[in-house]
Amino acid sequence: MNNVKELYDLWLNNTGNNRDIYDELLSIKGKDEEITDRFYRNLEFGTAGLRGVLGAGTNRLNSYTVNQATQGLATYLNSEFKTPSVAIAYDSRINSDVFAIGSACVLAANGIKTYLYPELVPTPMLSFAVRELKCSAGINITASHNPAKYNGYKCYDANGYQITDEAAAKIYGFIQDTDIFKDIKLADFDKALAEGMIEYIGKEVYEKFYSAVISRLVNPEVCKTGGLKIIYTPLNGTGNIPVREVLSRIGFKDVKVVPEQELPDGNFPTCPFPNPEIRQAFERAIKLAENDRADLLLATDPDCDRVGIAVPDKGEYKLLTGNEVGALLTEYLLSCRKANNTLPKNGVILKSFVTTKLIDAIAKDYNCAVVNLLTGFKYIGEYITKLEQAGEADRFILGTEESYGYLSGTHARDKDAVVGSMLICEMTAYYRSKGKTLIQVLDELAKKYGVYLNTLLNFTFEGADGMERMKQIMSNLRKTVPAKIAGKDIVSVSDYSSSETRNTATGEVTPINLPKSNVVEFILSDGSGVIVRPSGTEPKIKLYITSVSDSKAAAAETADSIGEEMKKLMGIC
Repeated sequence: MNNVKELYDLWLNNTGNNRDIYDELLSIKGKDEEITDRFYRNLEFGTAGLRGVLGAGTNRLNSYTVNQATQGLATYLNSEFKTPSVAIAYDSRINSDVFAIGSACVLAANGIKTYLYPELVPTPMLSFAVRELKCSAGINITASHNPAKYNGYKCYDANGYQITDEAAAKIYGFIQDTDIFKDIKLADFDKALAEGMIEYIGKEVYEKFYSAVISRLVNPEVCKTGGLKIIYTPLNGTGNIPVREVLSRIGFKDVKVVPEQELPDGNFPTCPFPNPEIRQAFERAIKLAENDRADLLLATDPDCDRVGIAVPDKGEYKLLTGNEVGALLTEYLLSCRKANNTLPKNGVILKSFVTTKLIDAIAKDYNCAVVNLLTGFKYIGEYITKLEQAGEADRFILGTEESYGYLSGTHARDKDAVVGSMLICEMTAYYRSKGKTLIQVLDELAKKYGVYLNTLLNFTFEGADGMERMKQIMSNLRKTVPAKIAGKDIVSVSDYSSSETRNTATGEVTPINLPKSNVVEFILSDGSGVIVRPSGTEPKIKLYITSVSDSKAAAAETADSIGEEMKKLMGIC
């Protein structure tokens, strides 16, 4: 507690020139619990960069913690590159533009050329710019789909995907060696802009991005003739202009935008959880559709790397999951590219290991390989880069994650809701031209391959006590493995932190050829299973439950049983 109070006093004595931070610190004077929450730790810098609640303190995202991170990055880049350069983008969140400009000033003061987007843009456009401008790294100021109180700082490497564990560790070392008040170099923004150390990214980069996205169309004619009616919400984020621009260019003219959620607003007044995975994010779009029915409701999250959809079903709008959309896109792309004779013989689909195995079953029918990777789109981006380096980029068909992230094409190395939105609209128009809805296509897949039910449960653990409890839960799951879950034998246990899978019947151990990760997986005797993974960006433990059956009812019953049993094992009531 003494160290926390010392840090509090240090910040109080050094932030007088930042009234927002200083006034917040004054307002919590004498409030030990609030002071502790802001200073009991530093925000952890990892492969996802920084993410935290906005505010004063070492455990908050603010200009001081962002500039410290950028100074550490600058020192790292100058140690690794002769003439490094960085691309910077930002979203609609509170202070995103301030943090982006501050980061540019730190980099310029350290002699690093910086390319800054002049306005908010989607995450994939940052990934694109890093490669297009041949930068050494990228910075994106965003907290993706988190509530308004959060913001974040993502770091990208020269390949356009988020930094690796090794690079993150090196950068974090430099950050730790940087005194947050004494060691930050800052250039004057206007002077650096005039001298060319900071340069705005030009419209030619936007155009090249749009062209790359549009090149991924499979059946472009259906976009112009399908008569699809779309309602779109960017959820007050970055997708508003790029998504609408691409849809307009390819022929979708009947696109209505939810007016309350059209313009950038980091407070997200009508969608406090701007996450296209949840129904609340679609409420305004559904209301708009009451008087003018649409064929498709489309929502992108604030940094436009995730896209969710809702479709008409029995007089209502049904939200489709990320797994369902991933499976639909897999079937659509593979079947249509086969029909168009553009499907490579050795095609590959890349997905996270928590994403539905229905994709594996579909791909097998088209002799297409599926590579299962750790959660985090950087692993998909890394694999695409390896394909490109081997001269095999044309093998890549689709990258998909259950968390509503999709990528077609090698223009980006992160999930891209611009190309995702385009392909979803194209796919919907195509099936509509065949007299089918997406619901009907899903039913056809279920009849052919069986019902694959994927359920995600989230458990939140706030504060210092919560972090400790998360560690204890994961430790207990590794130490005490039950014989059964929900009445079904556990046939294998995979610990991704030790990179081993153990057969519970024979005791045989086989290696997992993936980077180490704090994940435990149980596979059950009927093919069902559960993966337990602490989030890398939020104070949550996530349960990914898979149940496979011939009927939806049976699959749902199994999933519910697994969920209840896991809560007991984790001590969550």
